[in-house]
Amino acid sequence: MGDASWDAFAALAPQLRRRLLAWWAGSGRHTLPWKLRGDGGRPRGGEGLDPYPIWVAEVMLQQTQLRVALPYWQRWMTHVPGLEVLAAAEERDLLLLWQGLGYYSRARRLQQGAQQLLGQTWPRDLADWLALPGIGPSTAGSILSSAFDLPFAILDGNVKRVLARLTASPRPPARQLAGLWQLSEALLDRRRPRDFNQALMDLGATVCTPRQPRCGACPWQGHCAAYAAGDPARFPVKDAPRPLPFQVIGVGVVLNDAGEVLIDQRLPEGLLGGLWEFPGGKQEADEPIEATIARELREELAIEAEVGQELISLEHAYSHKRLRFVVHLCRWLGGEPQPLASQQVRWVQPCQLADYPFPAANARIITALLEHLEAAASAGGASSADAAA
Repeated sequence: MGDASWDAFAALAPQLRRRLLAWWAGSGRHTLPWKLRGDGGRPRGGEGLDPYPIWVAEVMLQQTQLRVALPYWQRWMTHVPGLEVLAAAEERDLLLLWQGLGYYSRARRLQQGAQQLLGQTWPRDLADWLALPGIGPSTAGSILSSAFDLPFAILDGNVKRVLARLTASPRPPARQLAGLWQLSEALLDRRRPRDFNQALMDLGATVCTPRQPRCGACPWQGHCAAYAAGDPARFPVKDAPRPLPFQVIGVGVVLNDAGEVLIDQRLPEGLLGGLWEFPGGKQEADEPIEATIARELREELAIEAEVGQELISLEHAYSHKRLRFVVHLCRWLGGEPQPLASQQVRWVQPCQLADYPFPAANARIITALLEHLEAAASAGGASSADAAA
């Protein structure tokens, strides 16, 4: 953003604030439960709110839409209602509550933050919030303005889009974060920071949406450079997308003669750290998928297994890669399972799988397994080992 453009929007800040807050009074989202007092009423200016539910909500809303996160937040608050409970909780229980939200490291970082905060008063400055795991400047600013009505700016995905369109920015937001932060700071209403930041997020979430923005309902339409350019949806400008790498993963659902299925827990680091899964790994070039599964079971668990029929094949996309899981039923032949590439391994009854947090893609594998075992039992009481063959 050039100096002339910056000066123009800085001069317009008072008018833009008034227009946005007037719009928000009638069209904003005023029922978010973490933004309300304990009695369900809206807070007055300067009135403090409990930071704990706000912090949980803000972390859940990182990379997750409100409609998806809300039921998770409600369930979390029922089972983990405060800092002390969170700090002392079993990680497995937290990951079960988080199951399906993705980016599971967020749940682990929440607990680490709770353990850091125990015995302290809630921080009221940016540096102390930034010292907590998984908290960046925008999340910290949103917590501080929401909980304490303090004048800290935000720059989440919705706000980046709104400001990039307001200025018709010629560069992707990631390439001019400093300028967007400067604009967010300049626009912030320091007398009503809680309301203003919420209004800005609501504008992006409900009007200035990624596709088909409702410009006719926008309080900033008359000042929006992207609207004046005639094609607001062209902004924010994006870098050319990179093709996502594609991998085929062979997965073994290993059953023993006792009817138990073998699962292992991923190492704590990484995107899905700490979750349970069915063992497997990447298919090598020109390798039959059955050979992939047998090799991975040998390398990761030190077991021998007979790879049987295909159970299910499914695709799952992450932000950085696309995967195809080819899942086969397997019969355990020998070798005591060892966690050579995981935290631990465990034989469990299929009906117990719901007690363990799995990545989202595994839910369909579990459903397919239970349906297969039920069908095999109905067809004549075949043993689990026979069903896997």
